[in-house]
Amino acid sequence: MTVSLRLTTDEPCGTCQGTGAKAGTSPRLCPTCDGQGQVLRSGGGFALPEPCRECRGRGMVVDDPCPTCSGSGRARAARPVTARIPPGVSDGARIRLKGKGAPGEFGGPPGDLFIVVHVGADPVFARSGDHVTVTVPVTFPEAALGADVPVPLPRGGRVTLKIPAGTANGRTFRVRGRGAARRDGTTGDLLVTVEVVVPRSLPDVAREALAGYATALAEPDPRASLIATAEARPGIGRTAPA
Repeated sequence: MTVSLRLTTDEPCGTCQGTGAKAGTSPRLCPTCDGQGQVLRSGGGFALPEPCRECRGRGMVVDDPCPTCSGSGRARAARPVTARIPPGVSDGARIRLKGKGAPGEFGGPPGDLFIVVHVGADPVFARSGDHVTVTVPVTFPEAALGADVPVPLPRGGRVTLKIPAGTANGRTFRVRGRGAARRDGTTGDLLVTVEVVVPRSLPDVAREALAGYATALAEPDPRASLIATAEARPGIGRTAPA
């Protein structure tokens, strides 16, 4: 997709045309660095370049500065910029726009503009790499008996997901090709996590039905192995072996 931005940067001063000099005057070549913008500093047997203090690295000296920009040759200005955001871009990605940055000194070519992408949060979907995740609530009868459950899609619409009988809470299903777009034109998957909803209150008829279900099923205690393992640890309930 394409987004429009408004960029505020330093532009050449409209009064002095970026020279930094008052109208009717011109900058002169810096006598200290001969217009190089840097000088060599001797230290430890080496000559190291550093910015010229006389012209502050510009190579030119302004004797009579422009009243608008105070001799800097720059002025703040806003301009529109259009950027294309590629598909599948991730949060924190940097997009480089060549030649869209601030103009160079004394009419030099402009630099580049770097745009840092921030992917906003969605109230329904989340990202996991190239895949999109979503949590879908289901009822206990749907999880136990199986059901066809409608699932929303990131780009609108919905798809029907078949939940098999005996689906556990937290199980994740994969809907292929319904995730985030990739730069190569392919698409990731939609990962659907099932969340079994437990009702906070039950009418008497439902309560009696669940009680009858528990009696008829007569399941063994699902926590028996967990508790036995915990109590068998050294120092818990018995003396640790020497």
